[in-house]
Amino acid sequence: MATMKDVAQLAGVSTATVSRALMNPEKVSPSTRKRVEDAVLESGYSPNSLARNLRRNESKTIVAIVPDISDPYFSEIIRGIEDAAVEHGYLVLLGDSSHQSHRESSFVNLVFTKQADGILLLGTDLPFNASKAEQKNFPPMVMACEYDPELELPTVHIDNLTSAFEIVNYLTQMGHNKIAEISGPGTAALVNFRHQGYMQALRRAGINMTPIYQVSGDFTFKSGATAMNKLLNMSEPPTAVFCHNDMMAIGAIQEAKRLGFRVPQDVSVVGFDDIVFSQYCDPPLTTVSQPRYEIGRQAMLMMLEVLRGHDVRAGSRLLETRLIVRDSVSAPRLV
Repeated sequence: MATMKDVAQLAGVSTATVSRALMNPEKVSPSTRKRVEDAVLESGYSPNSLARNLRRNESKTIVAIVPDISDPYFSEIIRGIEDAAVEHGYLVLLGDSSHQSHRESSFVNLVFTKQADGILLLGTDLPFNASKAEQKNFPPMVMACEYDPELELPTVHIDNLTSAFEIVNYLTQMGHNKIAEISGPGTAALVNFRHQGYMQALRRAGINMTPIYQVSGDFTFKSGATAMNKLLNMSEPPTAVFCHNDMMAIGAIQEAKRLGFRVPQDVSVVGFDDIVFSQYCDPPLTTVSQPRYEIGRQAMLMMLEVLRGHDVRAGSRLLETRLIVRDSVSAPRLV
């Protein structure tokens, strides 16, 4: 069995440096860390990391709770989390809660039993019931993706209200005044913010809100198609539709085409998120691009600050979005 001394000789460093590189990789230079890692692989050295981490009362593992791991929105966020974690010697355990509280609770137990050091929440639902006063007793926890003002947690997110306003305002500037909204489920905080942005854009353009133009879905392709079917079968259908995410927008486009409508000539469609499919659907989707990789990366870095005992301000670390204009929008047809 190779020893730490063997690794040190291969890497040309001291055993203390090897120990530091393996236990606290952020405290050595990238070049030294790589030499040590290469020497570990070459020698076949296998440090007893579990025993070492138990002595330090840490597992070097983070649990990321994902509401729906099949949703492509989360893929880049998870990649950002993983990259930042690996850079600092951490492992990430993905927990697909499938929106089920009993599954979330089992992931939280990993922290309470010291099998994980902290929790990254990629949705707004807390994995356990707690009053506001009890939040100070939470295990290390950071929210990514969504900001909930009711939870005093460190958060990395975007300005959903302003981003929604900008894309709906773009529709009004293109000449649309019959703009429908396919929203997500009302239980999600971001849905309320995106709806407010939609309403503000209509008010700014002097457009009266039409209640029947507001239809809800559940962020899936199917729900977008179902909602679009309802909108386009109205006696006076909308000329443009703002969808709260790209998956519903893509479903809506496919349903419009199935019903014989042309996109964007007969109805314009916009989404939100800029998932990879949005640029390859027909037509390519106009949407709001979220910096999803950076959301994940910053959430993991914020978690490391929390674990090091730094005073991380509860609330938010706000990242910028971009309006991506593609081919799913045109001026409304003159009738």
